[in-house]
Amino acid sequence: MFLGRRDFVKASAALIAGATLPLGAMRCAAQELTEDDIEKILKSPLDRKEVFPAKKSEVYTAVPGSISRNEMTPRLSAATHNNFYEFLPGRGGPVWRYTDDFEVEPWTVEVTGLCEKPTKFDLDDLFKFAHEERVYHFRCVERWAMNVPWSGFPLHKLLAKVEPKKEVTHVRFVTANRPKQMPGMRQADYFNWPYCEGLRIDEAMHDLTLVATGVYGAPLLKQHGSPLRIVVPWKYGYKNPKSIVKIELLGSKPTTFWGVDPYEHEYGFLSNVNPNIPHPRWSQARSYWLDTQDWFKTPRFNGYEEQVAALYPDEPSKPQRPLQAGEIAR
Repeated sequence: MFLGRRDFVKASAALIAGATLPLGAMRCAAQELTEDDIEKILKSPLDRKEVFPAKKSEVYTAVPGSISRNEMTPRLSAATHNNFYEFLPGRGGPVWRYTDDFEVEPWTVEVTGLCEKPTKFDLDDLFKFAHEERVYHFRCVERWAMNVPWSGFPLHKLLAKVEPKKEVTHVRFVTANRPKQMPGMRQADYFNWPYCEGLRIDEAMHDLTLVATGVYGAPLLKQHGSPLRIVVPWKYGYKNPKSIVKIELLGSKPTTFWGVDPYEHEYGFLSNVNPNIPHPRWSQARSYWLDTQDWFKTPRFNGYEEQVAALYPDEPSKPQRPLQAGEIAR
């Protein structure tokens, strides 16, 4: 039974980042959407007219110049193909179809660990932070990409409220654990829920790292990670945890959802977007637009090299060989 379960988990892992939806299927899916579907897909789960649309950033007004196109990905495209295993395990797809029972209000986020003032923030507390809209380039490990206007505030502003202690080295994020509301958790009970991710403290404190509460000028949709998620634009999408309920300040590197056997040679802790580091099952040298599937060259650090390269003096600048099972990814 143990070996059979292990084989099933490994087989499931083959779907995690490899599944892509062909262009024809995407167009067919879009054509099959009714007006009621579209209304449901784009319906905001929160009402915060005093916050959204947020003031546009004066700094992050466009994606980096190394990105092949500057226009925003269509809102409907970004809302109809998502990776959110708590609702749709094993692949990206129409997560919106499975979120009906998910309740995002009321909501609290506990910030705890090595800090002077552990605090629980409710939504009113979070929406009191000065919000702005930032245009970021987003890259999934599956190779699809999009340009997105996120709304929110830098994570360092939230962490400053709890006064991190000097011995903090890492930050851990824990997402919602609600199997009754999240059908993917019931279907994929072989995963070690809840989903958790982590950053080094210097990454978490970087001004690019965003607590996102909105997208496309409105509150986050459930399929985007409502009511709040983290956006780290120079890392692969799985490093951007959704629907967060807890943030822990730690003195050592935490274990992450994908950082365990049999996934650790595919999904590393750093996971910076780097065309020189292939996934064990495909090259990361090229990306494609989610809405058109047109291909383009993947830039180092997803285009944000100027801002973040100094954090990673040993980041590979030449092509690397794919890692094998038993080897640990960056």
